[in-house]
Amino acid sequence: MAYLSLKEINKIYPNGYHAVHNFNLDIEKGEFIVFVGPSGCGKSTTLRMIAGLEDISKGDFLINGKRANEWGPQQREVAMVFQSYALYPQMTVYDNIAFSLTLMGVDEDEIDARVRKTAGILGLTDYLDRLPRALSGGQRQRVAIGRAIIRKVGVFLMDEPLSNLDAKQRVTMRSEIAQIHRSTGATTIYVTHDQTEAMTLADRIVVMKDGYVQQTGTPKELYFNPVNVFVAGFIGEPPMNFVRGRVENGSVAFGANRLNVAEKLGGKAAAWEGREIVLGFRPEAIRLQDPADALTVKAQVELTEMLGDNANVYVDADGSKAILKVTPHEIPEMDTELTFYLPKSQIYLFDGESENVIET
Repeated sequence: MAYLSLKEINKIYPNGYHAVHNFNLDIEKGEFIVFVGPSGCGKSTTLRMIAGLEDISKGDFLINGKRANEWGPQQREVAMVFQSYALYPQMTVYDNIAFSLTLMGVDEDEIDARVRKTAGILGLTDYLDRLPRALSGGQRQRVAIGRAIIRKVGVFLMDEPLSNLDAKQRVTMRSEIAQIHRSTGATTIYVTHDQTEAMTLADRIVVMKDGYVQQTGTPKELYFNPVNVFVAGFIGEPPMNFVRGRVENGSVAFGANRLNVAEKLGGKAAAWEGREIVLGFRPEAIRLQDPADALTVKAQVELTEMLGDNANVYVDADGSKAILKVTPHEIPEMDTELTFYLPKSQIYLFDGESENVIET
């Protein structure tokens, strides 16, 4: 296991493109860190700088307290799992997993013992004699992971390893990756654009946008305490609903509805009068029965989606759209008026200009 520290890391390409800006993060030994964000946000570039596959333009990268900017991938003792599997098609599963140990000149008996132990962990024992083309996508990904974990390195790096799998395989592989991490205890950095993967796997999540870190925290911290509109909208499925408008007499318009936010703003209510804010609420926060201390909203039902254990209801309040999450027994009829309630404790307020959360 290894302790990593990234201090003011920047990546600037020769053409002047600034891909990563002032990235700071301390990673504890054995921690599972997930970099998440939309395509082009700099998460894979940061991972490749950690791996030694990209040069660091500015800043310091430390492994166990030692500056490692100039170290090559071998010196860093990291193992990387790529999105494309990168298996050798002419080699069997056994030989693919054993390949790195063979290059290192490890004794054949030890290689055999370690390959079979790794295959047992990954459920690949019955497939060791097969070629990659005879495997499913999930099995190929397990082989790629096996080739990484057999090296017993201090850091595992995974770059969108599940993006080529179907939905059912991704769920299965998420569980297997979590179990592998628990069994190896290795420091792991995982890159994905899928917030569900991030929430289910991570000890801590780093949310990135346009090369900047937006927020770092546990899944619970990011979900319940987002620092800005981007994080609030990126974490959660369906995403958080947003109502943008100016504060007038302590209220914000949601279609024909007036939502009183003065109490939520507390002592800052007067300062926000006439200024633009963004009110956010999560689809699952709404209630269909009037609870105590809630805001009332009337809207038109446009579409419903039955998902089994819950349902999504798409509503329109005079042009303002929202998604509500309800139980299967509460699904309203389409094209009818629906009244729902927002508990005041469940709403979020953001500055309309900076889009940062309003601290109250």
